[in-house]
Amino acid sequence: MSGRRITASLRAIFARDLSTLLRGAMGRGGAVLPLLFFLAVAMLFPFAIGPDAKLLARTGAGVIWVAALLAAILPLDRLVEPDVEAGFFDQWALRGIAEEVLLVVRIVAHWLSFGVPLMLAAPISAGLLSLSREQLIVIEQGLLLGTPGLAAIGVTIAALTAGLRAGSALGGMLAIPLAVPLLIFGAGSLQPGGEGGLVLLAASSVAALAIAPFAGAAAIRAGRE
Repeated sequence: MSGRRITASLRAIFARDLSTLLRGAMGRGGAVLPLLFFLAVAMLFPFAIGPDAKLLARTGAGVIWVAALLAAILPLDRLVEPDVEAGFFDQWALRGIAEEVLLVVRIVAHWLSFGVPLMLAAPISAGLLSLSREQLIVIEQGLLLGTPGLAAIGVTIAALTAGLRAGSALGGMLAIPLAVPLLIFGAGSLQPGGEGGLVLLAASSVAALAIAPFAGAAAIRAGRE
């Protein structure tokens, strides 16, 4: 398959992946469900701990990052398993498109479907949690740096659990511990003396992005065999 045809195929695959993830908004949630979940957590948390603005400001960053993680893993069952069951990865492999490349495309589509909406909703969450403008800026920077890593972890876990019974529940259990460094550095960047948190967050996210395509592709090939 020529380079131009592969490029055209990848563009079509990316458009399809993104459309599938966003189109779920009319059916099984899509981009709207993670966004609503993200806002619901920020809305309900003040009711749980009371109206203490200082306490909300101290804990708000952690709440936002936990909500971001849960929003990222909500669509795990739709990220890889439907295409594995339908044999699409086998067809793409026969056309000379490596699984690693396909998973990079899937990671980008997943990030656009949940990461960008969360960044747009962050100001609302910050207001609900009594966070300052300076804290909001740090949160937006953190989400920009960290949500690609969450997307990479989500796609990897989806590939590892594709075809397994109760794969969605198992995927959530596997994704949470892997995402702990991102949560720690993301939330810690808003704490006093946490200026280096964004650097560590970016490094963790890049590491996840570097490993994810190869680990996910190996899992898909192992399942095929």
